[in-house]
Amino acid sequence: MKEFRVKFDSADKTPTQMYYAKKGVITPEMNYVAQAEMLDPELVRSEVAAGKMIIPANIHHENLLPMAIGREAKTKINANIGNSSLSSDICAELEKLQICLKYGADTVMDLSTGGDLDAIRSAIIANSTVPIGTVPMYQIIHDIKEVENLKAADILKTLEKQARQGVSYFTIHAGFLLKFMPLVAKRKMGIVSRGGSLTASWMMHHHKENPFYEAFDDILEICAAHDVALSLGDGLRPGCLYDATDEAQLSELRVLGELTLRAWEKNVQVMIEGPGHIPLNQIEYNMKIERELCHGAPFYVLGPLPTDIGAGYDHITSAIGGTMAAFYGASMLCYVTPKEHLGLPNANDVREGIVAHKIAAHAADVALGKAGAIERDHAMSDARYAFDWNKQFELSLDPERARELHDESLPQESFKKAEFCSMCGPKFCAYKISKNLTKEKNAN
Repeated sequence: MKEFRVKFDSADKTPTQMYYAKKGVITPEMNYVAQAEMLDPELVRSEVAAGKMIIPANIHHENLLPMAIGREAKTKINANIGNSSLSSDICAELEKLQICLKYGADTVMDLSTGGDLDAIRSAIIANSTVPIGTVPMYQIIHDIKEVENLKAADILKTLEKQARQGVSYFTIHAGFLLKFMPLVAKRKMGIVSRGGSLTASWMMHHHKENPFYEAFDDILEICAAHDVALSLGDGLRPGCLYDATDEAQLSELRVLGELTLRAWEKNVQVMIEGPGHIPLNQIEYNMKIERELCHGAPFYVLGPLPTDIGAGYDHITSAIGGTMAAFYGASMLCYVTPKEHLGLPNANDVREGIVAHKIAAHAADVALGKAGAIERDHAMSDARYAFDWNKQFELSLDPERARELHDESLPQESFKKAEFCSMCGPKFCAYKISKNLTKEKNAN
């Protein structure tokens, strides 16, 4: 929305939130974030200036409502949508986008790999009030057909086009270096990142260094000109517990820390992508080593998934790991849907994934004492004890689902005022019994 967007000086060649923050300017976006997060605007500015918080807000995305990713802010979640070369279309992706907005995704990534990618992306950005991220490598390969044909000019052309469309953050896999390939050979599952595997294919074919690493300074110029944040991708994230926290993963993380400092010098906002599949007992260490190696840049994690055998229920697997990750240091969770490892998510899968990760993020925020987090829980407790069913539905993260499940057995409107549910009935409700005992005690 334009009233929340900074009015840039045409002389500013790097009109980024970090640029203004370093100059001591509290932008409209920072003010909006401060109000939404119940934070002091000066704290928001200082965190953005230090790189510990990012506000992904491409200057061309006019209908965007600002949001922040960082430890001082509430834990955010990202939802991935996008078609494949085998299924889905613009209408289906816009339906998924509306589900994302309805159920509270804080950012959305368009990971489309087939069809008219420019048209799909334009439609998603035009209809989204949250930041849109992409993995530009997908369009690059789509356009040039074969990864071996990739040239630096292709990278920069695609990034410039997407930046002008309004993409607010790019995932680029620039930290995976050629010298790390022997480390990959020691793994059970090798490379599970699509962007990482495509980059590795190019590197091995040409026996040259990662082209995104080589073109990094040029990439920063594009990002600085349009205020596109970088999500420095973990091309060597572990795809199974066996490969977790290995030298391949940590070697790439060290390079991401170096790239973070280079980005900050150019006033480009950065967050770091993280694992992946990680046993529960390794999550705390992973969150802490990222802060150390990447200088406190916000950590954006896929899950992590603490077990490999949750197929069909990996939104639950991921939410378990995500809660712990958010408690120990992650700033944003990338959702996982029930279709993870199995197929392209549909609209209902997107809903399931979002709600599971909203629960995970909120649980961590309550534990961390984030401003305003626990008040909703207290309000829910009051509504439950008062048998205010409609208020309970309203306070739920998925009000429609809560109402659906209640109404399966007691659909009549009169039961919205009943002092029981179908589980206990009128004689065995603990709330009712407890309230009656209180009344008796007060009467005496």
